[in-house]
Amino acid sequence: MTAHRRLIRRAALAATAGAAALTLAACGGDSDSGGHDMGSMNSDSSPSASASAKAGGHNDADVDFAKEMIQHHRQAVDMAELADGRASSQKVEDLAKKIKGAQDPEIKTMSGWLTSWGEQVPEDMSDAGHDMGHDMSSSMPGMMSGEDMDKLEKASGAEFDKMFLEMMVEHHEGAVEMAKTEKADGTYGPATKLADDVITAQTAEIQQMNKMVGKS
Repeated sequence: MTAHRRLIRRAALAATAGAAALTLAACGGDSDSGGHDMGSMNSDSSPSASASAKAGGHNDADVDFAKEMIQHHRQAVDMAELADGRASSQKVEDLAKKIKGAQDPEIKTMSGWLTSWGEQVPEDMSDAGHDMGHDMSSSMPGMMSGEDMDKLEKASGAEFDKMFLEMMVEHHEGAVEMAKTEKADGTYGPATKLADDVITAQTAEIQQMNKMVGKS
């Protein structure tokens, strides 16, 4: 009778141990699975990973576009700021404010891209003199020379209005050319989208300025 009880007890202990082993195995499996899922979630959806993925989708054309368009936009903003107190036409003054209001934020956006890519944002040469600023970016289409900027700064009234419109048309045409190059060669989505916006907005402003100056 005693031997029989011992057999029953051993069988019960064995069954209990087996159940416990199964339970631990199941928990271990759940833990591993959950760990992989969390790891996957962290690597795929964390803010830093998302930012890296976005920043990584650029090429040399995107970098060149951002660096050159920042300098190009800075000169347009400088030209637009000269209209205050010099322009005789309210339409010219309003257009200048519109140009500055559109291009200032774009400069900040492109500067942010360069920083996220580990690239250096071009130094702002606006305060270093027109000639030096021109020397730094003379290869860009539509850029005014230091002499041109000096003439615009000294002009006023109707003379300023005409000079501003003609110079800004040329400047915008250069920006459109640069934007088309970015659309053809760039790979960074936000940059090619900005290039598209530049083409649309500045082509419309070119048409508007040509009408204002009496060319169309």
